[in-house]
Amino acid sequence: MGTENVVALRPKERVRQDAEPIATIYRNLGTSSAEQVVTRALAELALTMAGLAQQVRAHDMGDLMRQLRRLQRMAENLGMVSLGLVACDLRDCLDRGEVTAFSAVWARLLRIAERSLSSDKELLDQTFS
Repeated sequence: MGTENVVALRPKERVRQDAEPIATIYRNLGTSSAEQVVTRALAELALTMAGLAQQVRAHDMGDLMRQLRRLQRMAENLGMVSLGLVACDLRDCLDRGEVTAFSAVWARLLRIAERSLSSDKELLDQTFS
């Protein structure tokens, strides 16, 4: 079998987001305070993802379940529907000991996180409902 028959797949995830949690923060706190809170929450979410990536690379699954639950809550609080759902799926894979499924869902979580944390305005316009 030659390499001419190999197709490189580049999955492109559709990211679902809900603007209401962010809108509520802005309504309750006002623009200036809300920007600080949301920026801080997004930075914390990004750091959590980086920590998870480091744990997975090191095969340190010790408190991965807890960290994934934390990521899920953070994502839900920011209206990042897809990110929260995939974090939950990854916890299921971990809980069941499904190594192959874990690898596939982990790759999906990385793609979703990358797109969810993107500052591309066009992406935000397309995904907020």
